[in-house]
Amino acid sequence: MTFFIRTATLSDIPALQRIIADSSRGLGREDYTMEQIEAALGTAWGVDSQLIADATYFAVEAAGEIVACGGWSRRRTLFGADGRAGRESGLLDPARDAAKIRAFFVRPDWARKGIGRALLERCELEAAACGFTALELMATLPGRRLYEACGYRAGPPIQYPLAGNLTIEFVPMRKDAGRRHLRPRRQRA
Repeated sequence: MTFFIRTATLSDIPALQRIIADSSRGLGREDYTMEQIEAALGTAWGVDSQLIADATYFAVEAAGEIVACGGWSRRRTLFGADGRAGRESGLLDPARDAAKIRAFFVRPDWARKGIGRALLERCELEAAACGFTALELMATLPGRRLYEACGYRAGPPIQYPLAGNLTIEFVPMRKDAGRRHLRPRRQRA
């Protein structure tokens, strides 16, 4: 199995939206109800075009198509799509702030093949190259397993409000490390 990671472009947005929806519906159903998943799509989960503009969001291609996406950010917004209220586009200070790991989604038929881990390592490497020595994220329940396996520590779960009087559980996570610890062991193709 061969895949490669490239910087996402604005023209990728329709494909990224499909990946996010397919991933959420396919991989999230063991942890969330379909009502929660549908309510989270487009607000809590979705494309953040600021990440694409900052060139910190990636598309993973395999077999001639995009099969996963994810990125990191030097901005204050911790999670959410363009449609989420309360976004903060201010820049972080690498000397005192943690870079944000953002919006990781893998198409279900490509899950558990090392793509998420390779993408996370790429993001950690780039954040370290920009001077960040800590990372934080807001994990979905399915995503939490990957992040814990990669050295992230979980904080207390939160209930995030969704439309229709629904809530969804997310887990804030953090990884504090010196630059040498943020570098990947080996980048996959």
